Amino acid sequence: MSTLKALIFDVDGTLADTERDGHRVAFNMAFESTGLDWHWSPELYGELLAVTGGKERIRYYLEKFNTEFSKPDDFDAFVAELHAAKTGFYTKLMAEGKIPLRPGVERLIAEAREAGYRIAISTTTTPENVTALVTDTLGAEALDWFEVIGAGDIVPLKKPAPDIYDYVLKEMNIVPEEAIAFEDSRNGILSSLSANLTTVITTNGYTAEDDFSGAAIVLDQMGEPNAPFTLLEGNAHGENHLNLALIEALHQSAHG
Repeated sequence: MSTLKALIFDVDGTLADTERDGHRVAFNMAFESTGLDWHWSPELYGELLAVTGGKERIRYYLEKFNTEFSKPDDFDAFVAELHAAKTGFYTKLMAEGKIPLRPGVERLIAEAREAGYRIAISTTTTPENVTALVTDTLGAEALDWFEVIGAGDIVPLKKPAPDIYDYVLKEMNIVPEEAIAFEDSRNGILSSLSANLTTVITTNGYTAEDDFSGAAIVLDQMGEPNAPFTLLEGNAHGENHLNLALIEALHQSAHG
């Protein structure tokens, strides 16, 4: 039987509900600051989430939803600069404490560290966004808790490709059977499953209707002892919140 050694976390939607009230708002602030009349509503942003990565999302928006926009000659630079402006606004929102961690996240990370588990991050968002979220919710010292932070353009293909998980596993020098992934979306689980990782899902408002076939368990949140999760799919093994006992049981069921 493989021994569980590491917990690998997605960021947006998993650690914090960053999409609707964080990234979307920051995109709109960037559009306004650069003189664009674009506005991404919560509903439109839900459709744009079909694509991972901020620069890729801008391109997708122009390809499918705003086809009349006249692209500048140096389109790649335009997208990069717009995305950089958005990242600046996002980090400012984080510094203002506008986006807290989801229920149970801080507790679970503390439990994992105390028990000696290795922890890492696997995400398509930029390193700057990861730094902002971790620093402004857990403290600057928390960045050192994560052995590897796989983020942004560090790999050629973003989720749903497995590249970012493959990168993290390689950097940690472990095999998939020694880790468990935490995701919130269809693209996320396609990525983690393609990397052969047992995957725990916590849904959010944008992903509640996604197809999570292959997940070890699907929950509405990690939960707390006094504020339980709702079990959507799978076996909670008698637990009412996502703790190490449940995670170890899920790993054993997958690899026992």
